[in-house]
Amino acid sequence: MTYTVNCSILFTELPILERAAAAKAAGFDSVEFWWPFVDAVPADRQVDSFVTSLHDAGVQLDGLNFFAGDMPAGDRGIVSWKGRCSEFTDNANVVAAIAEATGCQSFNALYGNRMAGYTAAEQDELALQNLLAATAAVARVNGTVLIESVSGANAYPLKTAADALAVVDRVKAAGGNNIALLADFYHLAVNNDDVPALIEAHAKDFGHIQIADNPGRGAPGTGQLPLLQWIDRSRELGYRGKVSLEYRQDITTAFNWLNTSPTHV
Repeated sequence: MTYTVNCSILFTELPILERAAAAKAAGFDSVEFWWPFVDAVPADRQVDSFVTSLHDAGVQLDGLNFFAGDMPAGDRGIVSWKGRCSEFTDNANVVAAIAEATGCQSFNALYGNRMAGYTAAEQDELALQNLLAATAAVARVNGTVLIESVSGANAYPLKTAADALAVVDRVKAAGGNNIALLADFYHLAVNNDDVPALIEAHAKDFGHIQIADNPGRGAPGTGQLPLLQWIDRSRELGYRGKVSLEYRQDITTAFNWLNTSPTHV
């Protein structure tokens, strides 16, 4: 299948450990998750239960976020957060261990909001060091760290693809070559970025694509974005990865659009 399904934003009617099986029942062979635990370093039994839920469901874990702080409270990553460097490094080691157990190779590192009391330059320098640690941690599983722009969080500094690409370039220049842009078409469109221009210039280098329609962050066809056109053009220009369904919709209607778009199954 062309698509993978994000089980942290879909299947939320179910407990985390039941979502991989629900994705399989819905016809998906692969899934991705945001960080599925409360803590940066969960107990071994929690990790084992999560990995077992994937194996029992018969799905591949295609994407996983690094720990991003308290997301419901507004946190958007700790990569650039002063005072949490060791926490991020410890989390990167857990991420790598999950990757070894599952074969996952794509890892989204949310950059973190700007903090009062520190300059942007200070946070960016810390982010560079943390991202170098992250790329090193997942390199042993041939993994790639992903960087994305985000909408709806005023303090989050990466709002355009250019912002995210600048981070990617900075890390590569410092020796962390296994890092790439996560092209989230929803966030980019909400932030009024030029998605078609981005696709023309960078599609072959996308590390991953995620989609949701706008307005509403629902399934394709519930809003006004030409998502299927953007996906097709990205593939024409060399993108070879899967496309993540990262939208909010109830299970009963979440995948109806696939029945009317057979070429995108």
